[in-house]
Amino acid sequence: MNLLIRNGRLIDPAHHRDEVTDLLIENGKISRIGKSLKPDGPKSETQIIDGTNQWVLPGFVDLHVHLREPGFEYKETIKTGTEAAAAGGFTSICCMPNTNPVNDNQSVTWMIREKARQEGRVHVYPIGAITKGSKGEELSEIGELVEAGCVAITDDGKPVMNSAVMRRAMEYALAFDLPVIDHCEDEHLMEDGVMNEGFVSMELGLKGIPAAAEEVMVARNLILAEMTGCRLHLAHISTAGSVRLIREAKGRGVRVTAETCPHYFSLTEEAVRGYNTDAKMNPPLRTLQDRDAVRQGLKDGTLDVIATDHAPHAEEEKNREFDRAPFGIVGLETALPLTLMLVAEGVLSVEEAVAKLTILPARVMRLNKGHLGIGADADLCLVDPEATWTVDPRRFRSKSKNTPFTGWKMKGLVAMTIVDGRGVYSTEEIQAI
Repeated sequence: MNLLIRNGRLIDPAHHRDEVTDLLIENGKISRIGKSLKPDGPKSETQIIDGTNQWVLPGFVDLHVHLREPGFEYKETIKTGTEAAAAGGFTSICCMPNTNPVNDNQSVTWMIREKARQEGRVHVYPIGAITKGSKGEELSEIGELVEAGCVAITDDGKPVMNSAVMRRAMEYALAFDLPVIDHCEDEHLMEDGVMNEGFVSMELGLKGIPAAAEEVMVARNLILAEMTGCRLHLAHISTAGSVRLIREAKGRGVRVTAETCPHYFSLTEEAVRGYNTDAKMNPPLRTLQDRDAVRQGLKDGTLDVIATDHAPHAEEEKNREFDRAPFGIVGLETALPLTLMLVAEGVLSVEEAVAKLTILPARVMRLNKGHLGIGADADLCLVDPEATWTVDPRRFRSKSKNTPFTGWKMKGLVAMTIVDGRGVYSTEEIQAI
């Protein structure tokens, strides 16, 4: 079945296109874009979708997702995680290696890819571990991980504390022009911290994590990247100091890209009050000044990408003392409206916001995704920019419900998600159910 989307506002930052037009999908590819299109074959072979008053966007690309499978299927599975991605408008996601077993070898990578092929709703790109078991000691067989289909390497969830090991990883990755992603955190400065170090942590009597814990490792990684020439990508940036360091490094020509997440430009440490474990994440929510610096970093291009760091946990894990609850929140199904808040507040234009969810993350991983060029895979989503809704985690497609945005009034709703020319999510189907 072919698809013809009529009269939608097509926004494609990769091709600087923003116009009301038609888009024809044939055989899973984008075949034509233009006014008043008609299908080449019989009408019965083409489904017509009315895109009036909707945005037609490239499918979103998320560089930072925890699918939890294998090993932690009680939190999330490849099936439920990709269903959540589709509900959020994401058509391509990169999954982190901190599974059980860790994705540090070909067999785990192959298992993830095969499971995604069988049960996934969207494209899944595995990321391999930098070190065996993500223990930070011995490098994984990086060449074999690349051969198996990994698009980057990281020990996300943990930093690579040993600078010599990190240097060797960067030098090895350079041979494959492979991005090295680091969870920037000095474990010694973090110690047993559970939230941002500052006035709020002192009031609540909780052990704090200073901003320097992130910034020290950002600085180290930038220095090593400059020395080795590798492609460095910095995950979930949360502090003003990190933004400043990245901006300066880019000015020197260091090959670095960086991401932040919706929670870091939407929330501050104040969300932890009441010992709200759904506001516990790593890195932690920071100060208002940090939040504003992150927004400025998105605005001026220092922070290239918006990623979710989708980190599902079971309810019983989060429903305990703050000190004992795990770090992380789910984010796939709320990323779009939170990003659109930046548009409403004048931080980003519509085109800039869409780019940070589509073509820019695709370029970081060298994926031919995130754009609506002729002949491209028909991965896209339709968005109703005026639709309003209230966050109710009970309606999430994710297996876990740990979000700090419960009850928030959102504007902007994914109406349909299409992958390889097939509809994989539709609000009409949800309402029919």
